[in-house]
Amino acid sequence: MKRTSVQAESLHSVGYAPCASILEIEFADGGVYQFVGVPTSVHDGLMVAANKDGYFEEHIREGYDYRRIGATAAG
Repeated sequence: MKRTSVQAESLHSVGYAPCASILEIEFADGGVYQFVGVPTSVHDGLMVAANKDGYFEEHIREGYDYRRIGATAAG
């Protein structure tokens, strides 16, 4: 999945597959996770949020099932 770099302390990049409702996040520590069942509105909200870390904590972290899919070279 193609991810877009974001300006955040703990998030490095974000990708989204609308047909599968999967949000993919690469964290600053290199971990890559997929969150399942995420609506487009939540992805859009994350991408426009001034505080992406805060948005993630409030709207995504505990609200969706997730799985670790790997780590980047930094992780």
